[in-house]
Amino acid sequence: MAVTSKPTTSFSDMVMQRWKLTIEYDGAPFYGWQRQGSLPSVQQTIETAIRDFSQQDITIHAAGRTDTGVHAKGQIAHFDLDYGDRGITPFEMAKAINAHMKPYLVSILKAEIVAPDFHARFQAKNKLYTYRLLSRQGAPTYERGKVWHTHHKLDSAAMHKAAQHLVGHHDFTSFRDSACQAKSPVKTLTRLDVEEKIYDDHGGREILIHAEGRSFLHHQVRNMVGTLYLVGDGKWQPDDVRAALDAKDRAKAGPTCPPDGLYLVRIDY
Repeated sequence: MAVTSKPTTSFSDMVMQRWKLTIEYDGAPFYGWQRQGSLPSVQQTIETAIRDFSQQDITIHAAGRTDTGVHAKGQIAHFDLDYGDRGITPFEMAKAINAHMKPYLVSILKAEIVAPDFHARFQAKNKLYTYRLLSRQGAPTYERGKVWHTHHKLDSAAMHKAAQHLVGHHDFTSFRDSACQAKSPVKTLTRLDVEEKIYDDHGGREILIHAEGRSFLHHQVRNMVGTLYLVGDGKWQPDDVRAALDAKDRAKAGPTCPPDGLYLVRIDY
């Protein structure tokens, strides 16, 4: 089943059309992806923009609901729109939505026409999240709210070694938020890599934690990062992470790290 746009620019014979959006946003000003009543959300911002140019009330469905303060470089969502016989190309669709979202920190990177049965959430095969952690004395200025800042020097090699205990098919109860609504705590983590990069010319180091899997529990990535931080800071040994996983007890794992450094980078179909 094809889920990408077809090479055509004339849609005058279409009535109800399903669209797929690739979305980038800064999560700091929003109370997460999902509508939150009168509180600002990414979903509401996009739905309002579509209503403003199409005069239709629609609902968009995302591949995953990001929390308050979490960012996205490649969020995927879909919606249905009856644009009648006026005709609109994918380029024009993205341009129209973006024009009505100014000055909000949300951008439609790409709009595509997809098959009527495409579903952004249920057909996602893989998701990549990346967490950015800045280790240096001075607090970030340009990237405040975009990284988790720590004054401590972290052992990224030990963090990577510890992370490998979590790769695979496991019961992730120890890394599951108490408010998680998933039916089962069992998930398959296909990748959890830790890499370290030079951040600036003054000793700053950026540690990137990449987590991949088909789906995640509520706060799973942030809880795993908080646990790996304890290893990097020398408070835990790598094998302690395995013990926390086996305990199946949230109290046995590390803290939930801030949302600032978390990015939904890519979703595969």
